[in-house]
Amino acid sequence: MNRGTFITFQGRPAVQFQRTYPHPVERVWAAVSEPEGLAHWFPSTVRLEPREGGKIEFSDDPHLYTSTGKVLAFEPPHRFAFSWEGDEIHLELTAEGDAGCRLTLTNVLAAENTAARNAAGWSVCLAELDKHLAGAPAEGPHSGSAEPWQPHYEAYVAEGMPSGAEIPGAPQQDA
Repeated sequence: MNRGTFITFQGRPAVQFQRTYPHPVERVWAAVSEPEGLAHWFPSTVRLEPREGGKIEFSDDPHLYTSTGKVLAFEPPHRFAFSWEGDEIHLELTAEGDAGCRLTLTNVLAAENTAARNAAGWSVCLAELDKHLAGAPAEGPHSGSAEPWQPHYEAYVAEGMPSGAEIPGAPQQDA
């Protein structure tokens, strides 16, 4: 599947992914904007007020504390964006052909050096979304059945994507 790319989005560093699915926009929208759908692939449990300006809460990620953000856009079934720990996540859906759609996920970064780390994480998450939309069991990116994160990270670093940010859950290196 498509690997993430490092881009500039509205003047800020970002990583972006695109996926095409043989499903109608409405089906993919449910998977990327409703807590029940997000539970299969997103790295945190999500609770949200589905409206622009609404509150969004992230919990149950083994590597992060519970946090809240703000819904920046909620335009069913095409656009959902929110803030998360200084980053922004933009999910956009467009129809493709008779019954398919394209998902574009853009993670606007608070710091450029998080690009490889976050791209690796989204690679794992999107593999879970791919499974979920294909009707296969998808237990989430922290499950034992998910793709391993480290090979994705190493590949992004080898490709020259900005790196060096702390890795949540990784042993701390002595100075």
